[in-house]
Amino acid sequence: MNAARTARRIILTFALLAACGFGLQPFAPRLMAQDRGPVQRIVEGKVLDKSGAAIKGAIVYLKDDRSAQVRSAISLEDGSYRFVQLTQNTDYELWAQIDSKRSKTRSISSFDSRNNFTFNLQID
Repeated sequence: MNAARTARRIILTFALLAACGFGLQPFAPRLMAQDRGPVQRIVEGKVLDKSGAAIKGAIVYLKDDRSAQVRSAISLEDGSYRFVQLTQNTDYELWAQIDSKRSKTRSISSFDSRNNFTFNLQID
C-alpha cells in the first residue's frame, strides 16, 4: 500500500510538471529527433560529355569508404542518376564510367553536414 501511494505521488508530480511546462523541456528536442528517424543523404546529378550533352547508359559508382562496398546506377536518357538512403557518418567516393572512359572521382565527407549532394560527372 505504501509503495502504491509513493508511485501515485510520483506520477502526479510528473503530470503537474508536464502541465506547467517544467521538467520535460530538455528532453523534447531529443524525443522529436527520434520520432523523425535517422537523417539520410541523397546523391544525384547527371553524367555529361565534354560538350555538356547527357550520356545515357553510363555506370555511376558510389563506394562506401568504410566497408568498401560499391553501389551502382545506370544513367538515364537525360544523363541523370540518383543514390538514396546514404548514412551521414560515412565517407563516399563517386565516379562514372562508360566503355573505357571514366570521370574524375568526387568525394563526400562524413564531416560535411549537407544531406543533399548534386554532382555532374563529366566523361571526356
